[in-house]
Amino acid sequence: MEEKKKNAQKAYQAYVDQVTPKHSCLKNSLYAFISGGLICATGQGLLNFFEYMGVPHDIASNYMTLLLILTSVILTGFNLTTPIAKFAGAGFLVPITGFANSVTACAIEYKKEGQVFGVGSKIFTIAGPVILYGIVTSAFFGTIFYLLLLTGWV
Repeated sequence: MEEKKKNAQKAYQAYVDQVTPKHSCLKNSLYAFISGGLICATGQGLLNFFEYMGVPHDIASNYMTLLLILTSVILTGFNLTTPIAKFAGAGFLVPITGFANSVTACAIEYKKEGQVFGVGSKIFTIAGPVILYGIVTSAFFGTIFYLLLLTGWV
């Protein structure tokens, strides 16, 4: 009985080894670096274009951010982000494009439950904690900075 168990475990381990994807850390890092760099270069190109067209820097950076978000939302809507994210990894998911993808994916997933109970209540399922902790952390460090300004340390 014990040998039968060992054989079953060996067979299962062989199956797991067969179906587990093999990853190259160096290759994945290179793809993430290149794709993230392309997204950043695209953003910088958009910013330079808007400034060349005479748009002030503050407004041009807002336009650039909105275009990157819109592009990510459109790619998510057409279900094109999955193959991009499989190739690019963190290079696509870490910048603002990944944040827009997470919000849009939740909205699309819960669309069938209705506008209020579906999209309205579930849209920030993934992105909500990021927003919450970002606001709390910025308020915390902003308060510390303000207190340091009041005491003259900064």
